[in-house]
Amino acid sequence: MRGWRNSLSLKLALMFAVVSVCLLGGIGFYLNYSLQRELVWRDDQSLLGRLEHIEALLGESDSVTELRSRPQLYANMLGNQDSLLWVLDDTGEALISVNPGQLPLPELGRSEHSQLGFDDNKQARLAWRYLEHEGQPLLLIAGKLLAPREQMLAAYRLKLLVTLAVGALLAFVLGGWVSRRALQPLRALGRKAETIDVRRLHVRLNQADLPQELQGLQDSLNQMLARLEEGFAQLSRFSEDLAHEVRTPLSNLMGQTEHTLRKPRPLEEYEGLLASHQEEYERLSRMVDSILFLARTEQPKASMNQRWVDLSELTTQLCEYFEGMAEEADMVLHNEMSKLTEAHLPPAARVWADEDLLRRALANLISNALRYGAKGQPIRISSYQMPGQRVIRVSNQGPVIAETQLALLFERFYRCDPSRANPGQTGGLGLSIVRSIMQLHQGRVWVESDKGSTRFMLAFPDRP
Repeated sequence: MRGWRNSLSLKLALMFAVVSVCLLGGIGFYLNYSLQRELVWRDDQSLLGRLEHIEALLGESDSVTELRSRPQLYANMLGNQDSLLWVLDDTGEALISVNPGQLPLPELGRSEHSQLGFDDNKQARLAWRYLEHEGQPLLLIAGKLLAPREQMLAAYRLKLLVTLAVGALLAFVLGGWVSRRALQPLRALGRKAETIDVRRLHVRLNQADLPQELQGLQDSLNQMLARLEEGFAQLSRFSEDLAHEVRTPLSNLMGQTEHTLRKPRPLEEYEGLLASHQEEYERLSRMVDSILFLARTEQPKASMNQRWVDLSELTTQLCEYFEGMAEEADMVLHNEMSKLTEAHLPPAARVWADEDLLRRALANLISNALRYGAKGQPIRISSYQMPGQRVIRVSNQGPVIAETQLALLFERFYRCDPSRANPGQTGGLGLSIVRSIMQLHQGRVWVESDKGSTRFMLAFPDRP
């Protein structure tokens, strides 16, 4: 039963039926109203004709008494059993009366300004006229019983209702049949989609006979499948890279331990082994922390505490933190945003961001520049405005990165030069963390490398 309630074919059939009822009902109402108005107009014209005919008869007769003696004349003139006729004198007495329905004499008010009028009572439609005949005031009343007309209209309305019911039923049946045929391509598309699983993510929906309205849906599903295939491939590569990264420190731990336990050794060698193990444990711990951070940031409902962040103050804190590392690497950090503040110029930038996440992203970029930048060359941190976004730039001097490698830099565990593999403080996931942070902020990150300079850019939307 629930399946029927959720059936699109059933809903379309019901909609067809409702539309048909409204349309046929509106047409039936209009036809009934038009027929009723037409019958009333014809009856009024007929009543006026009778009044003129009686007036002409009175003009041709010598007296009303002569007309009263010829009742068959009125019967032939009226011609049916639903017609009424009265000729009243000024006292209200009926001089001539043709009243097959035995209706009481109507009470009509005399008007000096109108010599003709119509009146509807519950049983008849009346028309009357005042005139004088041989100095005697007379009231001519012609009428028609309403019962035959109401019977005819009732029968007509019944036929309309039957037609409306039959039309609604036919619209429901035919609408269901049409909708089921029209939705066959959609069901075929669904059956094709059911065949796609994890092992067949490369398959695409290619129903060539789809109607135009479903082509967009097929294209969207194919795009979704392409994204799923790419994401699944990335996940597979990540699993392989993770296994490789974890295997290296575990192999070191197992090899050193096995080598040491082959024979008794001095206490100093055991202490050295424990210190080496401690370094490997720290490396694994940093890697696990980075992976957990990536997992949290990629959740659809990852929480952020966003506010306006002064970049000058933030970069100053980061430069102070990395100052010792820069001296050890024979490099200098140039914070160009702080120089603008010292010159009392307008603030170089502020961005709507989570300050902790932004600090981590910039720290990863600065750490990366210190690790791979050229010795003795400066690392510059600056900011500039682009249409609709504020861009933070971290640049350093060093080897040019090939164009084919620029798009892969933000992949997890990717390294341009495997021989220089050094996971550092981020477990080999620093740039991946930067990309995830920018995705959380609905921004973007990219890198440019030319003429011995490498520049990483973080673009944040101007408005929250």
